[in-house]
Formats: sequence, C-alpha cells, structure tokens
Amino acid sequence: MARKRKQLPILEAVTITDVAAEGNALTRVNDMVVFVPFGAPGDVVDIKIDKKRKSYAEGHIHRLIAPGEIRVEPRCEHFGICGGCRWQHLPYDFQLACKQRQVSDALQRIAKIDIPEISPIQGSEEIWSYRNKMEYTFSNRCWLTFEQLESGEEFPDRDAAGFHIPGAFDKVLDIKACHLQDDLGNRIRLFVKAFAKDHGYSFYDLRGQHGLLRTLMIRIASTGEVMVVMAFGENYPESIKTLLDAIAEKFPEITSLMYTVNTKVNDSLADQDILLWKGKDHITEEMEGLKFRVGPKSFYQTNSRQAHTLYKVARDFARLGGDELVYDLYTGTGTIANFVSRHARKVIGIEYVADAIADAKVNSELNGIGNTEFFAGDMKDVLTDDFIAVHGRPDVMIVDPPRAGMHNDVVDVILRAEPARIVYVSCNPATQARDLALLDCKYAVEAVQPVDIFPHTQHVENVVALVRRDKPQSEEL
Repeated sequence: MARKRKQLPILEAVTITDVAAEGNALTRVNDMVVFVPFGAPGDVVDIKIDKKRKSYAEGHIHRLIAPGEIRVEPRCEHFGICGGCRWQHLPYDFQLACKQRQVSDALQRIAKIDIPEISPIQGSEEIWSYRNKMEYTFSNRCWLTFEQLESGEEFPDRDAAGFHIPGAFDKVLDIKACHLQDDLGNRIRLFVKAFAKDHGYSFYDLRGQHGLLRTLMIRIASTGEVMVVMAFGENYPESIKTLLDAIAEKFPEITSLMYTVNTKVNDSLADQDILLWKGKDHITEEMEGLKFRVGPKSFYQTNSRQAHTLYKVARDFARLGGDELVYDLYTGTGTIANFVSRHARKVIGIEYVADAIADAKVNSELNGIGNTEFFAGDMKDVLTDDFIAVHGRPDVMIVDPPRAGMHNDVVDVILRAEPARIVYVSCNPATQARDLALLDCKYAVEAVQPVDIFPHTQHVENVVALVRRDKPQSEEL
C-alpha cells in the first residue's frame, strides 16, 4: 500500500525579513529559517511549506497579505514563473546592496582570511534590454500555470517558445515578452513561432526527443550586428530552408543567420556543426577601439557595457607597466587577453573551448596585436609546470573561471609559478572565496571590487587583486 505523503502546513501572516544569497527571501518561524522565492523584506504573507528539514524549510508565497514598503511592481508578466529575473520586485539600489553583502558574506564566511574594505559595487547603467545573448527552447507541451490548471479550461495548443522552468528539463514556459534583450529578440522569436504554427512544423518533444523546432539563440552586439542560430531536432531540408528564408526576408537586420540539426539528447551546441545560411559566420563586439569576433559557440559576457566595466577593473588591478608576461586563464575568446595586451610584454591565454581559442587568435589578428599566444585544452592539463618552464614564468595571472571555480591542480600550479600578482574574476563569490583560502598561503588580498552584470538577478561578478606575500605591497589602490 502506498505511503501517504505528509501534508505540510501553511504558515499564516508571516513577515519576510531578509534576502538570502541564492536569491530567495527568508524569515524565521519558531527558530526555523524559512526560504521563500519572490518575497521582499516587509511583505506579510501566508507561506505554504514545500520541504521541511531539521533546521530550515522551503516554501512559496500562498497569499500576499500586505506588500513591504520596498516592493515594486515587476515589469514582466512572467515574473514569479519564469525564474530568470527573481529580483524584479526589488528596487535596483536594494538589489545592489544585497549583492554587495553577498560578496562580503562569502569572503568572510568561506575564505576566512584577511580582507581589505570592499569597494562599493559598480552598478549597471542599463537595467533593461542589457543582454546581448538569449537562448529559447521550443516545446510541444508548454508549462501550465496553477491558475490555468485551476480554471478547468482545455488547452489543446501547448506549443511553446520560451524558457525552461527551473529544475524541470521537460517544462517550458511560453514567453510573450522578455525585457532583458532588445525587443528585436522578442519579434524574431514570436515570428518563428507563428511561422512554424502556420506551416504545421512540429515543436520539440523534450521527453520523446523528436520534433523539428528545438532551440533558438539570438545575439545582438553593441555594434548593432545580429546573429540568429536555429537548432532543429530533425532533418527536413525543405522545411528548414523555408523557415530560414522567411526569417532572412522578415529581418534584413540579421547579419549572421545560421543553423544546425541537433539530434542528440542535450541541447548543447558545443559539439555541433553550425552551418551558415546567410551573412557572416560571426558578429563583432567593440571595446575601446578593439574589435572582438564572436561566433555561435563563443563565450562573451552577456552585458556588453558592464563587460567593459569589469575588464577595466581587472586591468587596473593587474597594474601592468608594459614589460610583464601575463597569463590569462579561462580566456574565452581572448577578450581580457587582448584588452590588456597593449600594457604588457606578452599575454598567454588558455581556454578549454577550441572554437573560442580560434576566435581569440582572429581577434588578435583583427586588431593588429602581435604579443598574444593562445592554447586550447582542459586547464589542469594545459597549465602544468612543464608548460610554464617552456613559455615562461608569469609576472601576472588573470583568472576568470566558470562558476565551479578553479580545479585544485590549477591552484597548485599557480602557487608553484608564484606570479607577483593575481587578478581573480569570478561569477560565483562562494567558489572564489574557497580558492582565495587556498591561495592565502602565499598571497594576500589587496583589493575587492564587485560589479553587477545581471540586474534583476541574484548573480554578481567580483574582482579580487592578490599580491605575493614576499613582495612589498604596492601603494593602496
């Protein structure tokens, strides 16, 4: 006999007191911490408990009784369901304060090392339409909201073009409008969806792994160039041609129209052949007169203007005088490497994605930069003692790892290489703090500068300058 699931309670008239680092709001009820998404400090709410542990619980707002004074009206109609912009209901200055505290808490609680006063976070001038890249998923079974299910209506048309519901690989929310990218992105997505519906194209079945329309990527560069990449789950050349021609005719501003047929289990395009349909096979970003080629697989910071702010901080922290050998680890398309190359003797960039390294080399050539060298491969396999013996011991290392931070082997090589300075750029202050603790045996933190690249989300970038302890510390930044 099936065991009955225990019914969890509703906590009535609870006041939200704070915001947690993961983006959830929180409160305390009888010495138990309760985490709640989409709450604002001061909100009085009824909370439906979804999970209960010994010391904490997770729930959702069952009823908003009275909004807190700081709560603002979210701009997006999908707020609370999409999960992408969890802080739209919070004023931007409050978002920045939360991110500043997130960095401070991580460095103090996890790193447990001496940290100087953290500089005030550098916020984004643009808090809407700031993303240069968006990725959408097509599905033949759109997510139905609680209200839709409760209505008793039939929803025979479940085709969707939108975002995955957090934590559910096979659930996609149909998006009417996203405010994080220029509205051109919305118009392209809605056109593709409408065209497919009119022509009887199948939308992807995420469980059954079949269907024609699978994913859509739209990149809009700061230069105005536009890339669209359609991924199809099945290979029907005539249908693909008809759709791509229609997109090209409807949106002549698209400078790079590309596609792929992806029949594997996951949506990743990293191992797929991306075919050019019309225009160029890349778009170009620009920063301080430097041009950066961005291909369909390239990593480039998704907020172009704030990327410039971030890289300026990294360059300032590197304190280059013109005669240094710089290693740029996790270099991507070589943006930081090329950005600092004017101020160094030589820059060596290392990156896992071979296509990105190809772009990095092109970017150097495009800008007439002759003092860079790039290598592709897994960081822990490329950056070895032998590599450093051949290519030279770095004076400065700039590291910008993925959210997981640096592998222990990479940290060990850095410690043995003993560069005079390290600049650590991170999108995850928690793993950055962990790595700083490992580096603390030889390096002291000299400066910390948070930068907000993703308004309305809980994510924050942080840049830390470290100096080798056996060297006299330079004058205060």
